[in-house]
Amino acid sequence: MKGDVLIDLSAGPMVHHLYSACDFFRHIIVLKVTDRCILELKRWLDTRTGAFDWGHATKLHVEKENKSDQLQDKEEKVRSAVQHVMKCDLEKENMMDPIVLPPADCIISAGLLDKISKDQDDYRRYLRKFSGLLKPGGHLILLGALDMTYFTVGKDKFHFLTYDEDFVRKTLVGEGFVIDYCKVKKSTIVSDLFDYKALLFIAAHKEK
Repeated sequence: MKGDVLIDLSAGPMVHHLYSACDFFRHIIVLKVTDRCILELKRWLDTRTGAFDWGHATKLHVEKENKSDQLQDKEEKVRSAVQHVMKCDLEKENMMDPIVLPPADCIISAGLLDKISKDQDDYRRYLRKFSGLLKPGGHLILLGALDMTYFTVGKDKFHFLTYDEDFVRKTLVGEGFVIDYCKVKKSTIVSDLFDYKALLFIAAHKEK
């Protein structure tokens, strides 16, 4: 996978999943559904005081690539690749109205569909909106949690859509995608913070 434009539609102000992406896509457009996520992400991009330190994730990434001496270079490369951080409204027909984004070569979405979808019909509807941002033949990378019902932050418990691998596969095919790769990694963690059974990684492309 490679190209000019990658759109990131992921949960929270995360950046670590973009460390590899910036090696293959020239421009990254980050879309967020909340102002708080935009604020936190811009703090990191602008190296402001109080920004979350993603150094631990950067360190793991460069060590895996046997490039431990390029720790700072990797973070700067991500910052340079992220061209825009913008708010989107997933309930609008054009989620970026009145802005029209260029068709993307790739969309990466980590955890967002799981958190915003109230049911499986919602998941399909939002996935269809994501697909509308892709070029014909463009790629979609999905990361999610299987058989999860909740996650907690402090004393607050939040909804998480429960689904299995078969549902995601059938939904992607039903929305015009061809699955190129699928990996499921079973959870080895026991925690009161969440109850997922496995993590799912799927790469697919939109049929022309």
